[in-house]
Amino acid sequence: MASDKEWAGPLQGLRVIDLTRVLAGPFATQSLGDLGAEVLKIEPPGSGDETRRFPPFVAGESHYFLGINRNKKSMVVDLQIPEGADILRQLVATADILVENYRPGVMQRLGLDYEKLAEINARLIYCAISGFGLTGPLSDKPSFDIVTQALTGALSINGERGHMPVKLGIPLGDMVGGVFGPMAILAALHERSQTGRGRLIDISLYDGLIGMLGYFTQLAFLTGQDPPPMGSSHPNIVPYGSFPASDGSIIIAVLSESFWGKLCDALERPDLAQDPRFATPTGRRDHRDEVDRLISEVTSTRTVAEWERRLAEFDVPHAPVLGVTAALAHPHAIARDMVVSAEHAAAGTIKLAGRPIKFPGAAQRASTAPPIFGQHTGDVLREVLGFSERRIADLRASGVIDRGVKPRDA
Repeated sequence: MASDKEWAGPLQGLRVIDLTRVLAGPFATQSLGDLGAEVLKIEPPGSGDETRRFPPFVAGESHYFLGINRNKKSMVVDLQIPEGADILRQLVATADILVENYRPGVMQRLGLDYEKLAEINARLIYCAISGFGLTGPLSDKPSFDIVTQALTGALSINGERGHMPVKLGIPLGDMVGGVFGPMAILAALHERSQTGRGRLIDISLYDGLIGMLGYFTQLAFLTGQDPPPMGSSHPNIVPYGSFPASDGSIIIAVLSESFWGKLCDALERPDLAQDPRFATPTGRRDHRDEVDRLISEVTSTRTVAEWERRLAEFDVPHAPVLGVTAALAHPHAIARDMVVSAEHAAAGTIKLAGRPIKFPGAAQRASTAPPIFGQHTGDVLREVLGFSERRIADLRASGVIDRGVKPRDA
C-alpha cells in the first residue's frame, strides 16, 4: 500500500468513466471517488452537466454541482462526433467501470452501449442508472425525484398527520442511485476478481426507493391498508417524535421499552410509568394523543438546552432539531471530518462535505474540489491516451473537445 499521504482509498488504481449528470449518477460516482477511484467525468459541450446552471453560484460555479462532484476530473468531449466517441472507446479500454444515467436507449443510439463497449474491454463493469430501469412498461419514461417518490409510495407516508402528504426534503428518489449503484459495482468487482469479466448493472431509482420502504411494505402487506403520514412520529412506537420546548423543539425517541421509565423520571412524572394505559408499547400506541399531550405539557416548560442536559442525564435518546447550518457546525460533525476545505480552481478555498466512509488507521489524502468545466481534458488525453499537444490542439480547434469553454492548457 502507498504511504498514508499518498493513499487515495481502497479503490485506488481503478478508473471510472463517468457519463452522468444531475444527481443520481453524480452522487454514485462521487462515492467511488471518495473511496479512491480515479473518476473521469465526461461532460457534453456547451454547458456540461445541467446542474452547472443551477443557482445560486459562487465565482460562477453552481452550489448544486459543487455538492455532488468532489474527487473527480472533468473532460469535455462531444460523443455525438465520431472522433469524440472514439476518444471514449479508447478511454474505456483503460477503464474498470463506466457509469451512465441517460434514459434507456440513448447509449445504444450512440453506439456506446454495454454490448459494444464490452467488445473493447471484457473486464468493464457498466452501471446504467435510470428512473425506471432497462425493462418494464415505464422504462422509457422520464423521471425526477418527486415522480419516483410519488410512484413508490414514499411520498404518501411523509408529512403531518391528517394533512396532505409532501415530498421528502432530501431527494432520496434520486440519491438511492448513489446508494445502490456503488454497492452493485463493488459486488461486480468482487465477481470480476474471480471470473475476469465485467457485467452490465441495471439500477432503477424506482426499484431502489421501493426497496427503502423497509418495514412499511410489511405494514401494508399485514394490514391491507396504506400507512398514513405521521409527521415526526412513528406509526407504532410512542412516544417517538418532536415535542415543544419553550424556545424550540426537542426530539424524544423511546424506541425500546427500557427508555420509557427513564423518560418518565426525566420528566418528573414517574406516575406515567405506573399508568396501566401506558404500560405496554401497544397501550401507548392506542393512547398516542394522550401520551403526546402529557409529555408536551412538561417539555414546553423548559428550553431545548435544558432538555438536552436532563435527557442526557437520564440516558433518554434525544436530539435538538438543528438547521443545516447548525448541523454542519456541530462539534461532532467537525470531529468526524464531515466538513473539510479544498482549493477550487475558480472559487478559491471552499468548504465541502467530508467522506462518509472512514478507514481507521489509514488516513486518505485530502478531497479535491469539484472540477471546473473541462479542467482536465488536456491532462487526461495527454497522460492516459498519450495524445500529442498538436493533436489536442486540433481536437479543440475542431470542437471535438472543450467546446463551450475558453481553450486552456488543462
